[in-house]
Amino acid sequence: MDWTALRLSFELAAVTCLVLLPLGALLARWLAYSRLPGKSFVEALLALPLVLPPTVLGFYVLEGIGGASVIGRWYSSLFGGQLAFSFAGLAVASVLFNLPFAVMPMQRAFEAIPADLRLAAPTCGLGPLATFTKIELPLAWPGIVSAMVMTLAHTLGEFGVVLMVGGNIPGETKTVAIAIYDRVQAFDMHSAGVMSLVLLAVSFATLLCTTWLNRKSTGVL
Repeated sequence: MDWTALRLSFELAAVTCLVLLPLGALLARWLAYSRLPGKSFVEALLALPLVLPPTVLGFYVLEGIGGASVIGRWYSSLFGGQLAFSFAGLAVASVLFNLPFAVMPMQRAFEAIPADLRLAAPTCGLGPLATFTKIELPLAWPGIVSAMVMTLAHTLGEFGVVLMVGGNIPGETKTVAIAIYDRVQAFDMHSAGVMSLVLLAVSFATLLCTTWLNRKSTGVL
């Protein structure tokens, strides 16, 4: 069992969830209530990681944060290292790749909130921020938690984007999914099987949790 790779995977998942929790909630709320003409374009753009091969997305992210890119040069000038093939670059790629897994469930949760509740909030003296924190967030919370659980599980199992953007650097970018691939390449089926079982258990627990949250939000247990 490669405990370093497993720890790195959970760290990557935690960072991804911490970034996407506020970002995804705000973006999902905007998509749920906005009537601007560009909404459909934004939704299609966010859904791209669902249909693009991970290697294609990884290639474009690598081009965007590589040493020759504007972002890559900016990062190097500030921090003195390269963004590509580092944990920081891996986190950037993970956030981009997991955007639809975080935003879409949250958007559905906000859309399910009765419009009457939001429209009545100003009559009770609640401003936009108070309406968001005291009415919308509590009602959308099951969908938000479900989105974070799905994001965590998806991050743990991601392979293509991780390999393209992070490579296979032990202790830096070698996640458990990459470690499983390495063990299979080395014909170490026992270690690969143990790590695969861990991911299988996490994925199954994720589905159970998501199903329970969805049933709870609809009042069916």
